[in-house]
Amino acid sequence: MNDPQVNLYRQAERSGGRAGLPLDVATFAVRIVEFLVVLGSGSLAILLIHNGLTESEVAVHLRVVLITGIAFAVLAESLGCYDLDAQFSLRMAWQRVATSWLTSALFMMTLGFILKASDSVSRSWAGGWFAAGGLALLLSRGATTVWVRRLKNRGTFNQRVAVFGAGPQGVRFADYVLKHDRLTISLVGFFDDRRDGRVPSAAATVPVLGNLSALISLIRDGRVDQVVVALPWSAEARLQQVVSRLALTPVKIRLAPDLASFAFARRPIVVLGDIPMLTLFERPISGMDAALKLVEDKLLTLTILAFTWPILLAIAIAVKLDSPGPVFFRQPREGFNNRPFRVFKFRTMYHNRSEFDAIQQASRSDPRVTRVGRILRRTSLDELPQLFNVLNGDMSLVGPRPHAASTRAGGRLFSDVVASYAARHKVKPGITGWAQVCGWRGETDTEEKLVKRLEHDLHYIENWSLAFDFYILFRTIGSVLLPKNAF
Repeated sequence: MNDPQVNLYRQAERSGGRAGLPLDVATFAVRIVEFLVVLGSGSLAILLIHNGLTESEVAVHLRVVLITGIAFAVLAESLGCYDLDAQFSLRMAWQRVATSWLTSALFMMTLGFILKASDSVSRSWAGGWFAAGGLALLLSRGATTVWVRRLKNRGTFNQRVAVFGAGPQGVRFADYVLKHDRLTISLVGFFDDRRDGRVPSAAATVPVLGNLSALISLIRDGRVDQVVVALPWSAEARLQQVVSRLALTPVKIRLAPDLASFAFARRPIVVLGDIPMLTLFERPISGMDAALKLVEDKLLTLTILAFTWPILLAIAIAVKLDSPGPVFFRQPREGFNNRPFRVFKFRTMYHNRSEFDAIQQASRSDPRVTRVGRILRRTSLDELPQLFNVLNGDMSLVGPRPHAASTRAGGRLFSDVVASYAARHKVKPGITGWAQVCGWRGETDTEEKLVKRLEHDLHYIENWSLAFDFYILFRTIGSVLLPKNAF
């Protein structure tokens, strides 16, 4: 007997398997186990010292255990102990469980202090329970993670998902599912209504099982849990037609990302009114972060100037006595949002040999550099006047170093070497930066040096924090005392 409907069922059974157990059931079991571990470890600790406690003291300790258990359950939920990523990653699970347990202990200590009830609880019991309870929680989470992983590998939690649309969009979605083993999805197969010979027999190793009617037939027989519609978003009429028929069935229906969206799969989604919006790029260091960085720049710059003004004065006199010309050198540079500004530096070259437009970077033993200028460049003291650029708002203490628009690497303009070079202008340039303290400073005589410098600049922009800024400033002291690549 070669009934097409029977063959369709067999193929769907091989591809998708049986209906899966919801992962939420296992997660709920993990919650219950950990709550009982907290109560059990606390009760056991009370049992070990109960001979030295009165009945009223035992009741107080039991109440402490119960309140701690509730506090841990609430904190563990809010800190993501039971999120999907923590169910399969033991490292992440242990980190979150330990944080929740430590926070619970701090909460109970604070509560006891506020209520003036800490004297009613044995400190040795509390310390012993904290250590033993934390160890028990980590062991129990290790066991439950192994258990959940085994169930996951057996396909216990897998949802049977059918993909409507065997075109490039559906194939891209199927590839994504097959390459991410943490997803609890079993692909039943592709379905497609096209009749012009463009539908293959399989795509991304997933079989094409039929048209929309065949898909609805499988849904009616309880062999599909979810349908992902992978049609081009521009095909609005076809989308509405397919979805209107699928909407009559009792399964979850989802719309796969359009092809362009796969390039930004990691970007967050926000809701604007009732419309979901894909956030492609955020403005870096914005809002409160920008305010903190502004305060950091102004306060630290004023503090540095208060201590270094004698050095600035001495350098200015030395520059003036060493060679004729102005003390300061003002050169156009590209700053935030590619806006030009003039950077202040102590003049380190002979006045009649300084360049303002077609910039040639200084090289080792450069004849244009003066005697004092060579010392200033080697110690980076020529950069000190840029503190005034920081006060003026053109620069920050820490950020990508500003370059002249005409500067070249390996004979080519920076912007020609790396197409994304302008991305470093999304923040204010800095007197020092992550690239500089990591050794990528000085002459960019090769394209590789420019690429490395840009990589470090973008890393700084994407990972900015006040702590990161202070770390770079601390490293800068070492870079000044032990300079490399500066001449």
